[in-house]
Amino acid sequence: MVELDEILASIHDRIVDEADWGIPAQYIPELATIPADQFAISVCLADGSTHSAGSANTPFSIQSISKVFALIATLGRIGEQLWTRVGREPTGTAFDSIGILESDAGRPRNPFINAGAIVTTDALLSGREPREALAETLGLIRAMAESDDIYINDRVARSEERTGARNKALAHYLSSHGNLEHEPEKLLGTYFHQCAIEMTTEQLAKAGRALARLPDAPRTLSKEHAKRVNALMMSCGHYDASGEFAYRVGLPGKSGVGGGILIVAPHKASIGIWSPGLDGYGNSKAGTRAAVMLSRATEWSVF
Repeated sequence: MVELDEILASIHDRIVDEADWGIPAQYIPELATIPADQFAISVCLADGSTHSAGSANTPFSIQSISKVFALIATLGRIGEQLWTRVGREPTGTAFDSIGILESDAGRPRNPFINAGAIVTTDALLSGREPREALAETLGLIRAMAESDDIYINDRVARSEERTGARNKALAHYLSSHGNLEHEPEKLLGTYFHQCAIEMTTEQLAKAGRALARLPDAPRTLSKEHAKRVNALMMSCGHYDASGEFAYRVGLPGKSGVGGGILIVAPHKASIGIWSPGLDGYGNSKAGTRAAVMLSRATEWSVF
């Protein structure tokens, strides 16, 4: 598709020319040193083709995008039971806020804030060792992307373990309300390694095909679960900037503090974007602008 290639090249050039990169996540030492002036975008279309611009084969830490895949795995394992422990509403607060968790008596508002993702991982870990739960999530991602060349970066995981005091506080608070089955330390080791999975934008876009219900996508989740996950990505996928992203882009998306964004245009395309510099909400600064440019140029929207 020549037209899409031209659109992606134009977006890439504009992002580079603007040079408004933001700042990589400073609280994770392994991410803080990554040069901010990098950009990649990949799009998988319903015809089976993949189109990219920029550093589309450079692996990056998917961080909170992994929450999408952990949620899919957990829904596949226990279904609607998850919602007795986690809500489905946006928060309007930071992704690692403990205040709203306190007011809600230890039941996280949604599975994409840190507290909700910790509970989701706890449910996925039930009855199994951490290695088994991680293998299920990683195996699901590889199956969705149809690529075995996806791994956990142990250096990033160890870096998060050393500096993850706030996540440890969230886990202990959840435990104090009886909303965890496992000891916080054991659970967080699994959670930190899950966040440290690395992918390229091409792999991420391919993994999103099942959520977009593209014809060539591996059938790794049901139509019903795809609908539910997309709805949560639309309402909660960008933390307390989720409404702004929905307003400007009009598509379900999930960000991560590694600078990645997974976006779904149902029945049309799946999109992976990466630029490691973040805005004040913890979302990719250049990546968010690129998502706006793409939705305007293609007129892709759920509205």
